[in-house]
Amino acid sequence: MKKTKIIFDVELDENKIPEKISWSASDGGVKAEESKAVFVSVWDDKAQETLKIDLWTKDMPLDQMNIFFHQTLVSMSDTFLRSTQNEKMTDSFKQFCDYFAENLKIKLPPN
Repeated sequence: MKKTKIIFDVELDENKIPEKISWSASDGGVKAEESKAVFVSVWDDKAQETLKIDLWTKDMPLDQMNIFFHQTLVSMSDTFLRSTQNEKMTDSFKQFCDYFAENLKIKLPPN
């Protein structure tokens, strides 16, 4: 069995607010890449709940946070479809993603 690691390094200010986030994934060829935000969700099957780490740097621009959220939601809808094959709910989820983008005036790439 092979093991691999994904590592997040977070530098905090005196108030424990993230100033810098970087991540590494040796199998993916990523080494100390800077990022302004990270969302990680882990399923705890014993407690039947999601454990989350949501971090962003204090200089993360609002327009980029809006895009980050939108792209995360779209990715979640794609993952939902692949994992459940539930096309009806995925279509509803995608409609919400379109609504989200429209209301935040996020420019979407052409299909």
